[in-house]
Amino acid sequence: MINERRFKQHDWYDFYRDAKEAVPGDMPRPRGNAATTQCFVDADLAGNTVTRRSQTGILIFVNRAPVIWYSKRQNTVEVSTFGSEITAMKNAIELIEALRYKLRMFGVPIDGATNIFCDNEAMTKNCSNPTSTLKKKHHLIACHRNRETVAAGTCHITKEDTETNLSDLFTKKLGHYKREGLLDKFTY
Repeated sequence: MINERRFKQHDWYDFYRDAKEAVPGDMPRPRGNAATTQCFVDADLAGNTVTRRSQTGILIFVNRAPVIWYSKRQNTVEVSTFGSEITAMKNAIELIEALRYKLRMFGVPIDGATNIFCDNEAMTKNCSNPTSTLKKKHHLIACHRNRETVAAGTCHITKEDTETNLSDLFTKKLGHYKREGLLDKFTY
């Protein structure tokens, strides 16, 4: 069971007053029980030893069933952990929005926002707090994209410890015990 108190709620009206989730107007009438969605996201800064590009890992669940797993080298070389994490979060949000749209078009009702778990505290704070500021323009664009989605109520973002972040399976070479420990969490 997810403790909803982990997700801090803020007033976004002054920053993104027109933000709302893109809900299809021609979607079929929802049928059946509502589905919940969760996402784990991580990035491994400069994980590729040849190109020094970071690796993005994303794992999305619908009702505790993994439905999207994504592992890809990022297109640019980032010089900070924050930069690689904000890029990974932007990719995760794009996948989440596409999944939520698709579920609705299939007639599946969605219960609330998608809970996103990330192990970078600075990125989590910058994307979920309306008063945070950034200086680097290329990070700022991705951050505003992520924040607007949070303001629209599509997603909630919180910090997840590295030891329990399931997306680490897609970003890092893990030892046997750590890998098995994370895989065991799929079946809890």
